[in-house]
Amino acid sequence: MSAAEYVARLRSLVEGKDPIAVQRETPAALARLIASVPEEKLNRTPAPGKWSLAAIVAHLAEAEIALSWRYRQIAEKEGAALAGYDQNLWYQLGEYDSRDLQESLAQFRLLREANLRMFARLTPDDWRRSGLHAERGLLTMRDLVAQAAGHDLSHLQQAERAIAAVAI
Repeated sequence: MSAAEYVARLRSLVEGKDPIAVQRETPAALARLIASVPEEKLNRTPAPGKWSLAAIVAHLAEAEIALSWRYRQIAEKEGAALAGYDQNLWYQLGEYDSRDLQESLAQFRLLREANLRMFARLTPDDWRRSGLHAERGLLTMRDLVAQAAGHDLSHLQQAERAIAAVAI
């Protein structure tokens, strides 16, 4: 999938929704999904090459690290360079399938809460400030927050599919 296709998919997922409300709700939505799965199935992959629920939550926690940095870079400097990252390398380095899911959820929740507090302090000018993403091009703060909400929704769907697959 190209960067343009990826961005279009994220936009379609968040279309008609408040991106900040989506971001605010995601940790609780994840907690509900986790509670619906027997503990012995949390790290089970739904199929070869697919991520377990534990891996999805670990990815969201580590993606929030990158997002936190990107938000603050945009807030600090107009036109800031926003690096991409290799999620498969992060998966390996972070040992996503063996990480404690509750620790990943706690990490995600804490980082997300910090970002939501920051959003509440942004001025209208801050929301229009932009950075240059290495893969996605020019992004305003508003664009990045919306894409992150779409990313949440995409991975919540992935989590639901993973749960359904391991429930059998």
